[in-house]
Amino acid sequence: MQKIIHRENDRGHVDFGWLKSAHSFSFGQYFDPEKINFGALRVLNDDQVEGGQGFGRHGHDNMEIVSIPLEGILSHQDSIGNVRNIETGEVQIMSAGKGVKHSEFNGDQKDLVRFLQIWVIPNEMNLTPGYDQKSYLHLNRHNTFATIVSPDSSDPDAVHIHQDAYFSLADLDEGNTVSYTVHSERNGMYLFVLEGKVKVANETLSRRDAIGIYDSENIEITADYNAKLLLIEVPMF
Repeated sequence: MQKIIHRENDRGHVDFGWLKSAHSFSFGQYFDPEKINFGALRVLNDDQVEGGQGFGRHGHDNMEIVSIPLEGILSHQDSIGNVRNIETGEVQIMSAGKGVKHSEFNGDQKDLVRFLQIWVIPNEMNLTPGYDQKSYLHLNRHNTFATIVSPDSSDPDAVHIHQDAYFSLADLDEGNTVSYTVHSERNGMYLFVLEGKVKVANETLSRRDAIGIYDSENIEITADYNAKLLLIEVPMF
């Protein structure tokens, strides 16, 4: 087993007033040569946007972009015709492919929106851009993992990603243990602690800490306190 620890305080932190963001990997003004990516996982930004503020129209290409609101509403518009609100309890993916432009704004004029924006390098370049959005509130996440992003386009509960990657969420009660097994031996696991405190691979992780694990098919995670977890499985390069 190989492992990489990313502590909350070691992330890149930026504050533009209307936007406060923490970067797990090099992004924008933040650069760390030791934190370029974890396999196909390229970006994990933990964003907080003030009411009525947001990111104006801008372009992306050849990236799978996943947004997960943690609090509030995120308003999205793009050049392929989507005008949508993404609410807490939903997951959105935009496959930028050969090129797409979009904007993202706080959908409320007063309250904050907090969300994760995650980029995954696709397994094929210059695809036709695409969009998907689904609720995961009906999925059982109590002391088990529920998959919300999958390469299996026939999965009715997950949005489709153009990569052998899986995003899963779990709500773990104090003292409980959950296990995760990779779908392919060439994949690694990046565990991001949204809330709480857990033990995994002989490490203790607290809120917004993360661990990347590869060369291992399975991990077990035990909650020291009630915990909310995001696990991202991606191919390792």
